[in-house]
Amino acid sequence: MATVTKKELIDRIAERTLAKRVSVKRIIQAFLDEITDELCQDNRLEFRDFGVFETRTRAARTAQNPKTLERVEVPAKRTVKFKMGRLMRERLSTDVSNPSEPTI
Repeated sequence: MATVTKKELIDRIAERTLAKRVSVKRIIQAFLDEITDELCQDNRLEFRDFGVFETRTRAARTAQNPKTLERVEVPAKRTVKFKMGRLMRERLSTDVSNPSEPTI
């Protein structure tokens, strides 16, 4: 499994759309900023067939430091949950049956 960076995505989209790399970079950054802003306002983002992003609050809990075995209070925090859309789920499930690279 490879890691694809934002820079690589910008290069791919610029090549595919024949747009200037700088323009694509600005658009992608604006898109990511909007997603972040909406999630910070506890808004749900739905992209049909791709998926849904929404925030969840994890409850405060007591944990244990594995090194010292000391009990530690972990405060509540917000996280982002992503639920796959139908098309993504279908594409990912078909890719499992026909892997493009061998698994170890």
